[in-house]
Amino acid sequence: MLEALREQVSAACQMAFDYGLTSFTWGNVSGFDRANSLIVIKPKGVAYQNATPESLVISDLSGNIVEGDAPPSADIPAHIALYKAFGELGGIIHTHSPAATVWAQAGRDIPPYGVTHAEYFRGSIPCTRSLLPAEIDAGYEEQIGLTIAETFEKRGLDPLAIPGALVFNHGPFAWGADAQEAVKNAFVLEMVAKMAYQTERINPEIMPIEKAILDKQFEKRS
Repeated sequence: MLEALREQVSAACQMAFDYGLTSFTWGNVSGFDRANSLIVIKPKGVAYQNATPESLVISDLSGNIVEGDAPPSADIPAHIALYKAFGELGGIIHTHSPAATVWAQAGRDIPPYGVTHAEYFRGSIPCTRSLLPAEIDAGYEEQIGLTIAETFEKRGLDPLAIPGALVFNHGPFAWGADAQEAVKNAFVLEMVAKMAYQTERINPEIMPIEKAILDKQFEKRS
């Protein structure tokens, strides 16, 4: 079932490992078959490099396992919330990549300081607010996805123009048209997180790139 999507998500898991975005089994990758409302996701506790197509789990949008011998990633409610909120997504990755996680732990957006950032993210990469105790009790993982969606709605952000976010105190999520594009965006997010940190160390008074240049660079790549 969903063999092509299984292959794609498995390849994305290997990409995440090859790009150095993962440690141990932290985080997860998923792909979404929107026509059938089914998610293929890395199982809980499985290392990325061991996520074969056959080992992946298929779930519906209610979190029910449709096919698979292992439980899905514990963060699947966050993926479900994002697939429901952002209608264009076909793949999502959550990592604990170090540089991006530092910004998430600091509760800061990543400002666009140069054209590398601008080619992939048309503006600051947003950090969510802190979750309330009642939200955590109501369903921690689902609230992560809902709070990302809330952040984009309140700020008027386009998830296709800014394909990633930071969850306060937690780490980065990235997404794309499919799982492999999501991994590429997560890699760029990690790189620009490193660049922004070093840029601020060299010049603490640096200002974000001019909007006209940011827009031109994003449109040129698109």
